[in-house]
Amino acid sequence: MSVEGTLRALVAFEVFRTPAKVTRALADPDPEPLRDAWRTLPKEVRDSLARKVEDLQSRGIKAINAGDDAFPDSLVVRGRPAVPTLFCKGDLSLLTADGAGLCGSRRVSPLGLKAARACGEEVSDRGLTVVSGYAKGVDTATHLAALDRGGRTVIVLAEGIDAFRVKREFKESFDPGRILVVSQFRPDQPWAAYAAMARNHVIFGLGKALVVIEAGEKGGTLAAGRDALKRGRPVFALNFGDETPIGNRILIEAGAEPVTSRTELGVALDHVKGQPEQGTLL
Repeated sequence: MSVEGTLRALVAFEVFRTPAKVTRALADPDPEPLRDAWRTLPKEVRDSLARKVEDLQSRGIKAINAGDDAFPDSLVVRGRPAVPTLFCKGDLSLLTADGAGLCGSRRVSPLGLKAARACGEEVSDRGLTVVSGYAKGVDTATHLAALDRGGRTVIVLAEGIDAFRVKREFKESFDPGRILVVSQFRPDQPWAAYAAMARNHVIFGLGKALVVIEAGEKGGTLAAGRDALKRGRPVFALNFGDETPIGNRILIEAGAEPVTSRTELGVALDHVKGQPEQGTLL
């Protein structure tokens, strides 16, 4: 990915501001509108953006924009990119590797935490990449399960990539060669609840399926499951019998496939692995 691609992303965020407008600008095959926008910016702004490009490059961060050949087909729905860009750090091959999204509550129950680790291990054992959101609770358990199993993981941030740090829990397991960190947001954007909801589209978009560990009656995990079902992604919701969380029950009633054991999850994952990409077909 060229320096120009990263600069294009920064200029689009600077000039167009809203995700929809930024996406249209970056997906436009004609490069002139963004070049014109660059030329109209005040010199001090251009200088600042140029320094930011150098900073990102020095940290190994590259922008893969909507419209770029390297932009994942799985994030294009009905011809429209789901996000404007992905600022990436790590193994770029994981953008297009077969994977599974895993999500669940930050305030996970002990049973859910045990299940999250088992699911992360099973996804890795099936040769799939674990895609999750780097939050405490379920996300952390699934990322660590993949890494400890010798597998690979994609960390999808709910904030700009400038904020990324290796968390204390990851110190012993963190292997840059088996990790990709991505953010769809402007590099300096702080965490926000709406951003956490928005990044879910990348979590289930990059995965062949979404595994819901523990969803509440409302909140981001339930919304992710519903959105994935609308998108046509296979959704597997864990069924703990009488202890099944209410959000999981809601998703099962809406069409998610109930999964009652690790073996069942493995069979379901084998079924979706290698299936044609659905993102551009809906």
